Amino acid sequence: MKKVILIVLNNFKNDSRVLKEAISLQNGNFNVRVVALYEEGVKEYEEIEGIKVHRIRLKSREWIKVRMVQVFKYFELIYRLLKGYRDIDIIHCNDLETLPLGVILKKFNRKIKIVYDAHEYETETYYSKGIRKKIAQKLELWLIKYADEVITVSGMIADEYVKLYSIKRPTLVLNTPILQNIKRENLFRERFDISENSRIFLYQGALNRGRGIEMILETFRLLDRKSVIIFMGYGVLENHIKKYTQEYDNIYLHEAVSPSRLLPYTSSADFGISLIEDSCLSYRYCLPNKMFEYIMVGLPVIVSNLPEMAKVVKEYNIGVVAKEHSIDGLKEAIVEATNLNRDSISQNIKKVKEIYNWEKQEERLLGVYNGL
Repeated sequence: MKKVILIVLNNFKNDSRVLKEAISLQNGNFNVRVVALYEEGVKEYEEIEGIKVHRIRLKSREWIKVRMVQVFKYFELIYRLLKGYRDIDIIHCNDLETLPLGVILKKFNRKIKIVYDAHEYETETYYSKGIRKKIAQKLELWLIKYADEVITVSGMIADEYVKLYSIKRPTLVLNTPILQNIKRENLFRERFDISENSRIFLYQGALNRGRGIEMILETFRLLDRKSVIIFMGYGVLENHIKKYTQEYDNIYLHEAVSPSRLLPYTSSADFGISLIEDSCLSYRYCLPNKMFEYIMVGLPVIVSNLPEMAKVVKEYNIGVVAKEHSIDGLKEAIVEATNLNRDSISQNIKKVKEIYNWEKQEERLLGVYNGL
């Protein structure tokens, strides 16, 4: 049985994509372990849904967070990986930051195969600017040739990787939910005492910049109580959202919930909002997992007019594409969404669920691994 480690540079508490990949690989007869970073409040060793997890305890973790010290922490991580995982068969590198780790392990054991899993357009992200961007571009150009397989999350990103690096087209493994029928619940109305006459719009996921959150807030503060927005998640904009919740009675903030409880909460809304600012190529070409989560529970979606997102919504007629990224554009999309034929949309969404689900992505993932 081939031994596989999936590496992440986080504490592996809420990484649903990596967990789904690990479970799929284990079910596909691979010996799987997730290797993450230890921090207070989590276990160094545990099993999550049958997947062994090892969170590496770095002695340098508590050192000050300046660049040179961060580099030292990275070298300590390399040392610990070499000490514990030189005999593996396959290393699954999640994001560009982990790719050097895979390449170094491969230098010490040339039999190791590398799967590079680019969760976004790694060198063209929202935070990739200036010298940081140039380093990322040089790093990926240099290291990607060591990857035995590359997978990514949208067709346009895959096409860009072919142009940039003259590699075969990366395999698409989208971040979609497991196929399931979720019974509609009323958790938000019960929690916040929202009237049955109000339409609940939901934004779930990271509460960070670049996701249209500020514009959503400004739009809903202009709307009456018949249109309610709920933000569910965590991130740097939490306190900003809280200020609006204190001033406007149609704006709510709900804490993040565990992946196992996410979709029942999602089903408690009437519409799902997935707006992305066209501020970088990674965002322009993205296919956010929240859009597929909305679809899985039967919610019509409102999405940005960006090529990959708009293509899915228009092709299958499952919601509204906002014509422009502005308050007026979102208000217009909200009105259009409330006038949709729900019966027709529901039938379309049922068909789309059969196309965009994890079972379909699992087939692609196992195809990559079985071909190594």
